[in-house]
Amino acid sequence: MKPSEVSPHPSFRIGVIADTHGLLRPEVFAVFANVDHILHAGDVGGEDLIDSLREIAPVTFVDGNNDDSDGYDITRVTIGSLRILLTHILPRPHEPRREVRGALPSVDLVIFGHSHLPHNEVIGGVRFFNPASAGPRRFDYPVSVGIIEGTEVRHIALDERSKAALDQRMNQMS
Repeated sequence: MKPSEVSPHPSFRIGVIADTHGLLRPEVFAVFANVDHILHAGDVGGEDLIDSLREIAPVTFVDGNNDDSDGYDITRVTIGSLRILLTHILPRPHEPRREVRGALPSVDLVIFGHSHLPHNEVIGGVRFFNPASAGPRRFDYPVSVGIIEGTEVRHIALDERSKAALDQRMNQMS
């Protein structure tokens, strides 16, 4: 399996977003056009943002530590045959917290947020993916989202500056 792929499953196009902190950039609507489902990995910044995403496609989300939650919620969803675990605080792919670690045998993909850093890595047969932040820019971090299409999982920069930042900041959570 190539590093940018997940296990084969029926062709679905899934948008992945995190750490919006109440800011839904117009670029997200273009990138998420024609997605079948949207996954938000927390620090949403309000129900109105989820309602706006629902105008594009059905949304599954977890609350983050800035959403009047501790950020440790876990939601599981299966899209096609892709078994997904969605959480906000992991904290690290090589050292996930106990609740996530216990679920790994029954998932194909773990989607997380919180760090604002992009991540796309297979560990022990499970892909760990953080789309980075799509909200207000922090430091020199990228502003991006993710797309899962067929077996491909990739980041999409939402502005020019973020293209280089994706490469520079990728997989620093390892």
